[in-house]
Amino acid sequence: MLSSSAAKFGIAKTGIFLLLSLTLLAQQPAAPPTIPSTGFAGLDQYRARRIAVFTDDFGQLARYRDADAALKPAAPGENRVVFFGDSITDIWHLDEYFPGKPYINRGIGGQTTPQMLVRFRQDVIDLQPKIVIILAGTNDIAGNTGPMRLEDIEADYASLAELARANNIKVIYCSVLPVHNYTERSKDFFAQRSPEKILALNRWLQNYCATASNSCVYLDYFSALVDDKGLMKKDLADDGLHPNAAGFKIMAPMADAAIEKALASPKP
Repeated sequence: MLSSSAAKFGIAKTGIFLLLSLTLLAQQPAAPPTIPSTGFAGLDQYRARRIAVFTDDFGQLARYRDADAALKPAAPGENRVVFFGDSITDIWHLDEYFPGKPYINRGIGGQTTPQMLVRFRQDVIDLQPKIVIILAGTNDIAGNTGPMRLEDIEADYASLAELARANNIKVIYCSVLPVHNYTERSKDFFAQRSPEKILALNRWLQNYCATASNSCVYLDYFSALVDDKGLMKKDLADDGLHPNAAGFKIMAPMADAAIEKALASPKP
């Protein structure tokens, strides 16, 4: 049988050992966070690459912060328009399709409506445009920042419009574009974006814009780009999602017509 002093020494040793063990564990680098699989390899890889963005700058405010700060105030009588959206807007060379017009591109590839809400004040409101053209939702359907219900996407649409109206900015809401799976490149994008959900969002947007109190113009790109199967026309998007030059050539005059309509409408 151990003496009292020996027993106390043993307990002390055990305590020291446990303390050292816990200290060493605390010094171990944290395991990288894991993201649940979406069932789509391409989307899983995209989300894994975006962990730093999602945790450090969710809305990607850094993307246009300097450009926004450098932008001069709109000149008197200038019909400034901000094109606001995801990669479809981001890749659109506005200077080529709308030469000489005060149109500002604030698209960011891959973004969803929750991310756009985060940066709406910096990238739209603070630029004091007369009009904002919002093209968003396809990445929400895909789940780029996580699964989203249609009603959550619709709530974000409404929030963006309400923020714009509260700041005397007219809103043009673009339909979500169709997608196709006619090429090998297009199959992943198509699989992630349910045509039924695209139609449902477009119905909601059209009804929202048709309500007089919402004061929005609906820009129906979908009908101009869709084929007889309900998919994006093959020759308008090489990857099934992003319009090519031929696609943007159709969209540009439609955007101009919507802008003229919005300018002629009463202030929100």
